[in-house]
Amino acid sequence: MTDVKPLPKIKELLFPTLKAIKEEGGSATKSELERTVPEIAGISEAQLEVRFPQGSGNEGRSKILFRIGWALTDLKRLEAVSNSERGVWSVTSTGIEYLADENKLIKDQKVLQAKRSKSRKLRKNQIGQTEDQEDNIEDDEAEDGWKNSLLKTLKNIAPDAFERLTMRILKEAGFRNVEVLGKSGDQGIDGVGTYKVSLVSFPTYFQCKRYFGSVSAGAVRDFRGAMAGRGDKGILITTGTFTSSARSEANKPGAPPIDLIDGDELCDLLVEYEIGVQVKQRTVKDITIDEGFFKNV
Repeated sequence: MTDVKPLPKIKELLFPTLKAIKEEGGSATKSELERTVPEIAGISEAQLEVRFPQGSGNEGRSKILFRIGWALTDLKRLEAVSNSERGVWSVTSTGIEYLADENKLIKDQKVLQAKRSKSRKLRKNQIGQTEDQEDNIEDDEAEDGWKNSLLKTLKNIAPDAFERLTMRILKEAGFRNVEVLGKSGDQGIDGVGTYKVSLVSFPTYFQCKRYFGSVSAGAVRDFRGAMAGRGDKGILITTGTFTSSARSEANKPGAPPIDLIDGDELCDLLVEYEIGVQVKQRTVKDITIDEGFFKNV
């Protein structure tokens, strides 16, 4: 087996991630960035396939794509990017400055590290970690706890329950006449729904995979083959991840495109539609001390 080069750290992915958003026209979705950032950063196919082991809490996930997610978080902390509720990341005026001067971004790493240190201390106080325990946690492996917990729950529900959950998500997204098929003669198609755009309606087939690992290109090809003669629109949803070859296969030129929804995006959809989760908004107060007041009180 050929040795894989060391994976770039999060700080090494900040500028390529910012540049990728710019090259996508100034705004991009996370799935678009998972395709373009590796190209800009010169990340090899072998590096993309390095995944978290079983029992890590992120089993099957690509470490590089995971770090790209954290690079986006860090860029947001630096106010270089902003993101909408729909998951679209955009370059800010600060981000434009960083793109013009990469050295400025490097220098501001100290500011970023201070913010991350403050976040780690807060998390340590909240969950009662000792300093030694905190030191043993790699920054890029400290995933949001709620997503890990939600994915663990999803991976352990019954297959037919996951199909019904998918049906609920599609209905919330605007699909009509959604039904679960799941018969032996359906060749891997789990259900179908009708999506209407203006005056045009078309059937969209979906397949659900409760995976602990990653979905391969072969699974995408099989799903497309099952749709042949029925329709050209398909959605493949998994609790796991998709290999880079699966993402390439989904957008293969000349073939009907397949929309892919991985575990991370699935969690975001459940939060967006508040399905199986309770979302509470918190207000944060920014307090500035009026030094002049106290001098003249």
